[in-house]
Amino acid sequence: MDKNLIFFNILSTLSAALDYAIEPMQYIQYNPCSRIRLPQFEKIAKERTVIRPEEFQRIITRFPVGSNFYIPLVIGYYTGLRISETFGLTWDNIDFENSTLTVNKQVIKRNYGVDVRQVLKQKGKKEEKSAWYFGTPKTKSSIRTIKIGNTLFQALKSEKIRQQKNRLRYGEYYTEHYLSPETDEKGNTIYRIMPGERTLRSPLQKVEMVCVRENGEYISTDSFKYCARVIHNELKLKFDYHSLRHTHATMLIENGANPKDVQARLGHSNVSTTLQTYTHDTEKMQKETVEIFEKAVSII
Repeated sequence: MDKNLIFFNILSTLSAALDYAIEPMQYIQYNPCSRIRLPQFEKIAKERTVIRPEEFQRIITRFPVGSNFYIPLVIGYYTGLRISETFGLTWDNIDFENSTLTVNKQVIKRNYGVDVRQVLKQKGKKEEKSAWYFGTPKTKSSIRTIKIGNTLFQALKSEKIRQQKNRLRYGEYYTEHYLSPETDEKGNTIYRIMPGERTLRSPLQKVEMVCVRENGEYISTDSFKYCARVIHNELKLKFDYHSLRHTHATMLIENGANPKDVQARLGHSNVSTTLQTYTHDTEKMQKETVEIFEKAVSII
């Protein structure tokens, strides 16, 4: 937890107790916490790991083609999408004719079906049900269309065919997904992702998710936690899904990609975020920096 937040919480609790001692208890005359100023601690950025090609090969060997997590892994590695963007992809986001991928939504987990009156009766104890919803991307610049290379193109093409075959194999037992419009606390329309049998006749809009199991069930970001644990514990790699995003950006910059292009690809609002947050100062970068200077000052 952020140290600044920890100290703020401690001070708030202590100050509230002392205020109570003043009024109504009248034990003391003033609150000694009123003159306290919180120390400011510099927030340390989370260390990110670059997944090298040979390490990624080990990962997809453990989760090969046809496994539940192969497609999310290759999407993350070859595009740098955020985890919520990857698991929010639908097949209409993939343009095979132009080899592009469009990010125009993300998945978010929300509670629903909470009866406020029951919450009050149970003094804060409530049974909350959660579901996955489509939400707007993180920022305006997060809405983007990017080019995809042949490796990801072929992986997605094969996955599309695999899902079509699975629909025929499972028949009526294949799980489809529908969008149920709801209203959030701000009055905005949001869409819950509703699973249903293939034979279900529903007036709701049907949506085809990219990340699904063999029987069509949606694979969520929660499900991916298992994959991350396996990579961390079995393969002994420092890993979370954001490692793929960090790797994608770092390897592009390391190999001479234009930072502005990388910025647009990752969906950042400005290029400084790209350079400061998602690039890793690798040994190759350091060596190339020295070689550039040597070449610049060389008189031979």
